[in-house]
Amino acid sequence: MNKEMMNLRVADDGRHLAYDDGRPFFYLADTAWELFHKLNREEAFLYLQNRAEKGFTVIQAVALAEKDGMRRSNAYGRCPVKIGDDGKFDPAQPDLDGGYSYWDHVDAIVKKAGELGLYIAMLPAWGDKFPGTRGEGPHVFTPENAYAYGEWLGRRYAEAGNIIWVMGGDRTFTTRYQLETLDAMARGIKAGDGGRYLMTMHPAGGQHSSECAHEEDWLDFNMIQSGHTRSRYNYEMIRRDYRRLPYKPVLDGEPNYEGHPESFNILNGYMDDADARRSAYWSVLSGACGHTYGHHSIWNFVTLPDKDTKKGYFAMSWQAALDQPGSGQMKHLKTLIESVEFGEGAPAASMVSGNMEAVNFVPVLKGKNWLIAYSAQGLSFDLNLGAEWDGAKAQWFDPRNGEFSEETTVTAGRIASFDPPSAGRGADWALVLKKS
Repeated sequence: MNKEMMNLRVADDGRHLAYDDGRPFFYLADTAWELFHKLNREEAFLYLQNRAEKGFTVIQAVALAEKDGMRRSNAYGRCPVKIGDDGKFDPAQPDLDGGYSYWDHVDAIVKKAGELGLYIAMLPAWGDKFPGTRGEGPHVFTPENAYAYGEWLGRRYAEAGNIIWVMGGDRTFTTRYQLETLDAMARGIKAGDGGRYLMTMHPAGGQHSSECAHEEDWLDFNMIQSGHTRSRYNYEMIRRDYRRLPYKPVLDGEPNYEGHPESFNILNGYMDDADARRSAYWSVLSGACGHTYGHHSIWNFVTLPDKDTKKGYFAMSWQAALDQPGSGQMKHLKTLIESVEFGEGAPAASMVSGNMEAVNFVPVLKGKNWLIAYSAQGLSFDLNLGAEWDGAKAQWFDPRNGEFSEETTVTAGRIASFDPPSAGRGADWALVLKKS
């Protein structure tokens, strides 16, 4: 399955992503933060093949990984950078010595992803490598070596053809020095790859890239992190960035992962495919240009028993998690989006009469001759439909299996009521209306 990868750009409307030829690009990512660091080549290729078959278009992974990714070697005993004369890790000196270096391994994974039609959303480094941030670190970056590292990385992957750059790395950047370092790395990458690839930023939990970088010329689209809790509603965060000027596309780059303990507490139980679907449909139908799925055991590629974490924090191995239901259901969202002219879609939740908030919020995405509305728990809802919708065809779409119901005809007045086929937790449904 060898595919020629086409450059991506921001669409002309400033709301969506597109291929260079103008076709809409739907960013459907899986989270594989430790992919380069933990898996050997055979394991990585197995994982990529699985995700390509499930319809993902993007894989998010980190070059200098979170889990002690500078001191702890990869699957082949290699580390990413050398130690400088001062005895500290120097990101301006990538370790390329000997056979099959750390970066040769990254190259092999990027190349295989391209052959499978997958873009790699690459974080140059996890945020704990920046000055003054929390985490294992070490804090190795300065504005000077961040620029040098960024320029080298940009040059190395300038011809890969399937890269999206993701700055930041799950940390809050507030001080001038932190922001200068982040900016230097971004500008180094742009200098190295000639500005070929799109760039965004992965913020900390509950935060927006727009809070510190919206007006930076290197930030092409925004990313939020709604995080690992049922009590944060990502449609609110998407709406907030959708309204920002100047317009930039936005998506949720880290929502509640399937298999993740609710709010990080195993006593609360684990989030499941219903949680993953809800976050995905809420965000995309509220104006996001795509969405990111994640499974808790896969981002870290955990092999049980995991002696580094509390028992039960990871419920299964990454191999067992590969085919958990949520990952297979994400392609149905892409099927739904590709059944309409997604590139013209805009949020229209105000069409829902008496729209509720929180778990019963009904997002609506509307195009010229179509709309999609989503009920997370199968509750009925009313739409304000004008005369132009009279005679429109209605179908229910099942997010669990991607199947459409038989068509019915809408009789539009001022208010039209819609009652999903079933209700309750996990009984989510999307309504599709198309003018005849």
